[in-house]
Amino acid sequence: MPARRLLLVGLVAFIAAMAGVFVGRLVTDAPNASETELHALLHSQLDLTAAQETKLDRIEAHFADRRQTLELKMRAANVRLAQAIEAEHGYGPRVTAAIDETHVVMGALQKETLQHLFAMRGVLSPDQTAMFDKSVVKALTADAR
Repeated sequence: MPARRLLLVGLVAFIAAMAGVFVGRLVTDAPNASETELHALLHSQLDLTAAQETKLDRIEAHFADRRQTLELKMRAANVRLAQAIEAEHGYGPRVTAAIDETHVVMGALQKETLQHLFAMRGVLSPDQTAMFDKSVVKALTADAR
């Protein structure tokens, strides 16, 4: 029986580690191609004025700070999820609460990202916003194809 319990604890710890890695990679991986395309559009194809460049640089710097803060919160939430899995050895109330916490942080990151996009859009002229909007739609639907 002790060997079986040890095997179960090892299996749960492995699953917790893999879940933490998976969620962490979702949050912290390098920007995907659609994000890169959007930034390339902004900085090379929209003929931005110097004033627009300055405003966008400020928006980018603010978002980089917020994103880093939320990524740190996600890493901390992943640690708590791993600890809950290790403590409960199943889908108990601590695991459920830890999962809910990760969802809250992920949702906050998504909201911050959209606020960031709308802030950038607000700097653009009407002609530029049309191109920007097409790029955003393309970026958001790229994985759906």
